[in-house]
Parts: sequence; C-alpha cells; structure tokens
Amino acid sequence: MNKYELCVVVSAAIEDEERAQTVEKCKALIERFGGTITEVDDWGKKRLAYEIQKMKEAFYYFIRFDADSTAPAEIESRIRIMDNVVRYLCVSQAEA
Repeated sequence: MNKYELCVVVSAAIEDEERAQTVEKCKALIERFGGTITEVDDWGKKRLAYEIQKMKEAFYYFIRFDADSTAPAEIESRIRIMDNVVRYLCVSQAEA
C-alpha cells in the first residue's frame, strides 16, 4: 500500500449540503477502489490564484489515504467528470 494525498477544490457557488456531498463522493471513490482514508483536512474557503470558471474563491479539501498504485488513476478519472469539482490533484507522499 502506498500513501497518497488528494487535493480537491470545490466550487464556492454551491450550498453547504451539496459541497459536503461532493466531498463524501470523493471519499467513497477512494474506498471503492480499495483505499483507506487516514485523514481529511478541510482548509475552508480560500481565494484562487487566478479566476477559474468566473470564480475567485473555492473550498479546499485534502484527503490522505493508503491505496494500491492503480487506485489514483481510477479515482482521478471519476473526479474529472464531477460537476462541482473545480480542480483536483492526487500525489504520492514520500516516506519520511
């Protein structure tokens, strides 16, 4: 099992419940592909470095998980088509 971190930037133009559902869908995807979530870090609403889809702010979530090496590609392919996700990035965490 490898350690990964998934950063999800969620639109600020949606309601709180819908935003929570989007994060839950991301967590469910990780578990669906054999991952084990170790930590979810909610950074809240932050200003974007540049305007994306006419938005200047969005909510940032960092999800750390353990999974096989094939899981991140599967997770990214599903997150790519989610409506409320503005940007995402899944990276492997180096062993400390």
